[in-house]
Amino acid sequence: MSVLRIEREGELATVTLNRPEAMNALSSELCEALAGGFEQLAGAGEARVVILTGTGRSFSAGVDLKELGSATQTGGIGSSIEMIATIRSFPGPVIAAVNGFAITGGFELALAADFIVASRSARFADTHARVGILPGWGLSQKLPRLIGIGRAKELAFTGNYLTADEALAWGLVNRVTEPDALLPTCRALAEDMLSCVPEALRGYKRVIDEGFAGTYRDGLAQEARASSEHMQTVRPESVAERRVAVQRRGRDQSDS
Repeated sequence: MSVLRIEREGELATVTLNRPEAMNALSSELCEALAGGFEQLAGAGEARVVILTGTGRSFSAGVDLKELGSATQTGGIGSSIEMIATIRSFPGPVIAAVNGFAITGGFELALAADFIVASRSARFADTHARVGILPGWGLSQKLPRLIGIGRAKELAFTGNYLTADEALAWGLVNRVTEPDALLPTCRALAEDMLSCVPEALRGYKRVIDEGFAGTYRDGLAQEARASSEHMQTVRPESVAERRVAVQRRGRDQSDS
């Protein structure tokens, strides 16, 4: 049985962690499969949006503890960092569809996506301090920027679980759905994204991510540079045509 499933529907790819018997714990095999899968999807250029989810009752319970000791000695940690970097650098949107437990390394994996949609059965926890390790995949930096430093410290210093509804109230997740509506909701969001102009969508993600990684002033300067460069490739008549379609879509959504 493959530890990772990749399914394609046109320009949408669904990447599913498939170790349900181990609560989708991140073994070296699974980390390598994730890194290779995202690298392949990015290289082929055929998938423009990715949904990342898990099989069973867990999104991911974190690093496979059976391999943790050997990983620190054999370079497994380096390969897992490469996995996170590959997900973050995917040129299109990545949606984490958190179907259950997202614990410690699994929490960090969800945070590597562009945003999170959670099933009502989802649970989040940062147990690094409880198990005696430090995060290495970005949690200590991204989480405070999402939910505020005080709330991030509360999660980090207690190891307490956060429910899906609490995660929504704290701004960690974008939406909470019933379990059977999780993937349909993510697919609907993905289809909305796929209806955008491809190069603009990729450029917008890049501008947001680069600005988020720096200071506010640097981000504004980066946005101005990117916008100026992009505008040199834009035809006014194309924008006018798309604006008509956008206005029509807005009227349809308002009437529904």
